[in-house]
Order: sequence, then structure tokens, then C-alpha cells
Amino acid sequence: MNKSTINYKLIFSDILDKKHPDKKEECRSLLEKHNLSVLDIIELNKRIFGPIDKETEEFNQSHRSYTESSIFQILDFQKKNHLNNTQVAKHFKLSRHTVAKWKKQYLV
Repeated sequence: MNKSTINYKLIFSDILDKKHPDKKEECRSLLEKHNLSVLDIIELNKRIFGPIDKETEEFNQSHRSYTESSIFQILDFQKKNHLNNTQVAKHFKLSRHTVAKWKKQYLV
């Protein structure tokens, strides 16, 4: 059985074409990427729909999942910017315990 994947490029392109053509240029660099990471998808969503209210953000945050590649992106971001776990957690809206667990799990 093949694992089906969601074509986020097509979804976001359709949204931009039909509802937000004014934001198309702002999102072009992300949509031109060959593969969109979880972090790219979150960034596209922010650029298109703008800030969300606190209640929606809390709900969305509790339902996020991260792929290995996005975890490595977050941990690489931490290394490149010389941030501690608390700073990374605040930047990506994670728990600092989650960041510590990832570092321990992936031996970074």
C-alpha cells in the first residue's frame, strides 16, 4: 500500500489564486521549493492568513506533529543561532522539554 501525501503546494496555490492574489508574490519563494517542510507550511499559513487568535493557536499547537526532517531543521536552527532550549522553544512555540527530548533522542 502506497502512502499518500498531501500536495500542499497545490492547495496553497489555489488559495492564493482564488482568495488572496495580493499575497502571491510574498509566498512565491516558499512555493517554488521542491519539497515543503512542516516549517514551510506553517510559515505559508502565517503569511496568507495572518495572525490567529490565542484560542485557535492553542488548539493548533496541541495538534502539531513534526517529521524527523523538521526536527533536524529546528535543532540546526538552534545550533546556527547559538540558542538554548528555552529560546528555541519560545521561537517555535514548543515546550522546552520537547526540545530537550529531541536533542537526547537524536543525539545532537
